[in-house]
Amino acid sequence: MNLHKQKQAIMLLIQEIRNHSKRSEAEKKVAWHMLSISKKMRGKSVPLKVIAALCIACFLAGTLFTTRTRPPPRLQHADECDHNKRKLGEKIPSDSDIMGEVMKTREAIQSLDKSVSSLKKMKTASSSNGSSRAFVVIGINTAFSSKRRRESLRETWMLKGEQLEKVEREKGVVIRFVIGHSATRGGILDRAIDAEEAEYRDFLRLDHVEGYHQLSTKTRLFFSTAVATWDAHFYVKVDDDVHLNLGMLLTTLAKHTSKPRTYIGCMKSGPVLSQKGVKYHEPEYWKFGEEGNKYFRDILHRFANEDVSLGAWLIGLEVQHVDDHSMCCGTPPDCEFKTHAGSVCVASFDWQCSGICKSVERMKKVHSACGEGDDAIWSVHLSI
Repeated sequence: MNLHKQKQAIMLLIQEIRNHSKRSEAEKKVAWHMLSISKKMRGKSVPLKVIAALCIACFLAGTLFTTRTRPPPRLQHADECDHNKRKLGEKIPSDSDIMGEVMKTREAIQSLDKSVSSLKKMKTASSSNGSSRAFVVIGINTAFSSKRRRESLRETWMLKGEQLEKVEREKGVVIRFVIGHSATRGGILDRAIDAEEAEYRDFLRLDHVEGYHQLSTKTRLFFSTAVATWDAHFYVKVDDDVHLNLGMLLTTLAKHTSKPRTYIGCMKSGPVLSQKGVKYHEPEYWKFGEEGNKYFRDILHRFANEDVSLGAWLIGLEVQHVDDHSMCCGTPPDCEFKTHAGSVCVASFDWQCSGICKSVERMKKVHSACGEGDDAIWSVHLSI
């Protein structure tokens, strides 16, 4: 009976050792040693105390060896993650790959930091001149030979001196005559503009060679320069032979401040003029097919007429077109009648001249009949 119990105890111990999946070599030696003892003791009686002590010793030894040889849980988890990544075919980044990504991120941050610093400097410089923010920038297209036209505007609807600075500072309304330079930089024409600028401080000088057949390029340069110089809600282009009511212009524009990408003006089209010598002759009339065909077919081209070019360019953009005929009233009696009726015009000119015919002589008369009053602009409330 005792021998049978001994055999059962030994067999249970062997089964326990076999069930342990990750036992050490020392555990294996203990197991084989126990087997050899069992063989030697076949047929012999062994005290129960000895068997119990032996079992306890084997159990403690197994626990000790298992604890020492078991890998840490975190390492096992990391190994399993790596194993899973390899099973999925993912590439485990090397140290050099990681360092490369770190360097790229560092360079990107440095580049961004330089850009932000540069923008801050530009904004500070603009703010020091009081011209970084604006409600509207009005560019008046002019030429070297148009000094008398410029004077006619300064004497009527355009502000000058302290009033010009005040409306820019308090209302965010920037008004500038737009002009480039002569073919010979620093020549007599450029010096004349320098002197006029020193007196009135109302010019925006472009890096552009003046010329009637380069008006489309000049218009494009005006808008790009204005956008780079002022952060405004609106940018307006007008010629120096057009009468403008500034207060009515601001009131009209203020209605559209919540609408992004809005193009406001008199929307019209007309025949392409192919006959040489006539005003607004289009040298590339042949691009539009038969004689008399209308504009706005080639939207990315610079045409001879700058207004045609601007309208064509904006057709190619996702802008909201607003057809406002208060921006294209006729001269008296048209604008005068509308003023008396309470519908003050934004702009007035003669259609046949695309401006006020003989504007130098007639600008004061138009202003007297169709002007809104000198105080109108100061009563308009705007948020820059």
